[in-house]
Amino acid sequence: MSIKKQYLKSKPVCKVTLSWKNDELDNADKVNVLGDFNCWDIDQSFPMKKLKNGTFKTTIDLEVGHEYNFRYLVDGEVWVNDGQADKYVPTGLGVEDNSVVVV
Repeated sequence: MSIKKQYLKSKPVCKVTLSWKNDELDNADKVNVLGDFNCWDIDQSFPMKKLKNGTFKTTIDLEVGHEYNFRYLVDGEVWVNDGQADKYVPTGLGVEDNSVVVV
């Protein structure tokens, strides 16, 4: 897992690239990113593209100066956190934590 941040000079936006190569995902067909930035709406989620080497990857433009909770949804069933998140916070649902990216 990795999170790469690229801050734009022309506007207060950070391009956040999320990538994930994990043996547990070798059989995954799709991975979507859901979080505060899309109101946790599956219909507004960011699908990750599966590359030939098995890595899932996507880039999201986020407004600078905020913290965003997010998680990965694997094959529409399994929620997974990012092991390289800036921090983790309780979901508020009594189960696990959310990953957080700070931009």
